[in-house]
Amino acid sequence: MRGVSVSTELRAEVDLPTDGFVAVVKQDCPTCRLVEPVLAALPQVTVFSQDDPAFPEGVADRRDDTDLDASLALDIETVPTLVRFAGGVEQGRVVGWSREQWAELTGVAEIGADLPEYRPGCGSRTQDPDVAEEILVRTRGGSLRSRRLEIAALEDEVEALYDRGFSDGLPVVPPTPARVLRMLDGTSRRPDEVVAVVPPNLVEATVEKVAVNAVLAGCRPEYLPVVLAAVEAACTDEFNAHGLLATTWGAGPAVVVNGPVRAEIGMNWAGNALGQGNRANSTIGRALQLVIRNVGGGRPQEVDRAAMGHPGKVGFCFAEDEEGSPFEPLAQSRGVAPGRSAVTVFAAEGPRGIVDQISRRPESLARSLALGLRGVCHPKLVRGFDATLVVCPEHARVFAEAGWDRARLEAALDEALLLDRAEITRGAGGIDEGVPAGDSDRPLAKFRPGGLMIVHAGGGAGMFSAVIGGWAGGPGGSAPVTREVDPWR
Repeated sequence: MRGVSVSTELRAEVDLPTDGFVAVVKQDCPTCRLVEPVLAALPQVTVFSQDDPAFPEGVADRRDDTDLDASLALDIETVPTLVRFAGGVEQGRVVGWSREQWAELTGVAEIGADLPEYRPGCGSRTQDPDVAEEILVRTRGGSLRSRRLEIAALEDEVEALYDRGFSDGLPVVPPTPARVLRMLDGTSRRPDEVVAVVPPNLVEATVEKVAVNAVLAGCRPEYLPVVLAAVEAACTDEFNAHGLLATTWGAGPAVVVNGPVRAEIGMNWAGNALGQGNRANSTIGRALQLVIRNVGGGRPQEVDRAAMGHPGKVGFCFAEDEEGSPFEPLAQSRGVAPGRSAVTVFAAEGPRGIVDQISRRPESLARSLALGLRGVCHPKLVRGFDATLVVCPEHARVFAEAGWDRARLEAALDEALLLDRAEITRGAGGIDEGVPAGDSDRPLAKFRPGGLMIVHAGGGAGMFSAVIGGWAGGPGGSAPVTREVDPWR
């Protein structure tokens, strides 16, 4: 006995009986045709037909359910389904044909005696992909508030979205109502909840608006909580997305993901972690950029004034390899509790590799990596731009075997990145660029305090780490921002 009540409103809408039997069938189902004579002989039965109002023959109370309202009210997934009601409460149901189960539910001992003992049913029309999409829009589409874009029947949807300015230059996925509704199933947050105020135009982005752009980017619904957290982080004053857009420097937002969500949504933190080929990595960063473009108005050669830019401005996202790392995960080092998922959004140029295939001492490798970091912005400029160092597994193994943790490596890098003022003063080395001459000969730190982040990722073979240059740090610039990811369910 299931004891499931059908709501009064829904029962009234589809006129379900309060007592007796209800069967849902479709003529296209061999098992439904098999039980046709059984239904005709069953007393006090109402039959709803999903595809042929004239089927089954011989049933006194036969009803047209081609609109599938009754099937939806009864939550039918397979036909035939026979349901028994008493006082408006469901008392039990049988899916498919089983003589034993139908006899138990109906109380008719010899029911279908000339039929086989058992036959499986067929999928309900409510489960057909095209029909399910229509039902989704019919039942939930009224909750969407985004402006509808009318596309002519002969227009190509992808071309139309490009022509109307909703693309980043690559083809996008048309955000049909059904796709947006499915995307919204990836979060329990209300569609009308404001996630952030998006620069540069300072427009409110609701969960629905973010979902629309996640569809455009090609995300799956389970990625949406990560996208929402990235949008929240990027739209803070600390990150300063407006400044990052308006500068002529070429950096853009990048996202590194920590915690259980990485594996849950199939992110890549191993080989080619900073490259193409992984759907989650590729589309999460793209969704963030599309929100900034389509909601906030941050378009290239308009507010986005980058002189060069880089390919990662289409979307830059990767996960940290926590399991193989000798370091505390980045999110935990930034205050997130262990076991929680989080994103850290930071200003990023394109990555540049650092080769060191010889160093086996941590002191040597740290100084080697520091030499690669000197090139951020310009080798003779200091404390202006931030950076992120992505340490590959083979390099990380050198530090792990020596017992170095994140703090030890940070301290060694800071020490190696104290630069001799004589070497970086303007004119030194025959280069006019550099720091102004000063009264002191004290070494100068390459990065501001907290201006260098360390992340562990990459393939298991290859002693190639990477430097990701950033943008101006501190007041007036951009600081990395970390936000926890709400659970998917």
